[in-house]
Amino acid sequence: MDRVDIEGVRLEVAHILGPQDRAPLVFLHEGLGSVAMWQQRGQHWPSELCAATGRAGWLYSRRGYGQSDPVADVRGPSRWQGDWHIGRHQPDYMHIEAWRVLPLLLDQLGLKRPVLVGHSDGASIALLHASRHPVSACVAMAPHVLVEDIALRSITAARDLYCASSAPGQTPQGKGLRERLARFHADVDNAFWQWNDVWLSDAFRAFDIRPECSRIRAPLLALQGTDDEYGTLRQLHEIAAAVSHAQTIAIPACGHSPHRDQPVALTRALVDFLAGCP
Repeated sequence: MDRVDIEGVRLEVAHILGPQDRAPLVFLHEGLGSVAMWQQRGQHWPSELCAATGRAGWLYSRRGYGQSDPVADVRGPSRWQGDWHIGRHQPDYMHIEAWRVLPLLLDQLGLKRPVLVGHSDGASIALLHASRHPVSACVAMAPHVLVEDIALRSITAARDLYCASSAPGQTPQGKGLRERLARFHADVDNAFWQWNDVWLSDAFRAFDIRPECSRIRAPLLALQGTDDEYGTLRQLHEIAAAVSHAQTIAIPACGHSPHRDQPVALTRALVDFLAGCP
């Protein structure tokens, strides 16, 4: 585990060793994820995928997540502080990550044309990055290309449980959610509210990255569980409509996290996909 300084902000990074003759995998975590959250239930799926595909890998925690520096004044007025956006996120927060932060990080790590493997928010960031920057391939797991009511209902339920965890006479369910997240984040409130506030804002309902997706030229694989509690298979259909060469896979008996719910099927799909990439 290490940290990289990006314009005065330290981001947590981790490296998975592997062959240097193939483009490395760069893993982009979900809305409440981090470097550590890729490892759960005794399984480290990124390492398993790197071994199965014969590639090195990199993971990082976005600002405010894991052991990375927090977002300053995370629930305050939205504004810029030097080269970083602080305060409450705006609907373009994933665009900023994909087009400003991630290119700086990849340059700092000496990575050119990586394979992006993103989950949820990280999948949307991967799609946005691939729409403007050269990548060897892009894998989007449970991506969000537009906002659906099912996502807002689940995110509202998460907020209610999280708030219950700090209320007097907290419920066991609420306590479990906050305590579980606190194991993975140095500042759990920073991690939670930067994600929850923007998703439940009125402005975010207009989030739509289908036009950006249409500019992706790299090989693209989008996957989603048929039981995803944060989105329907419309996400895959919209990607297929926007990117004619995209491959899409609906994974049965799988929720929002394919790498936790169906890791074997997911790894097999990615091995096959990457084997066919230049």
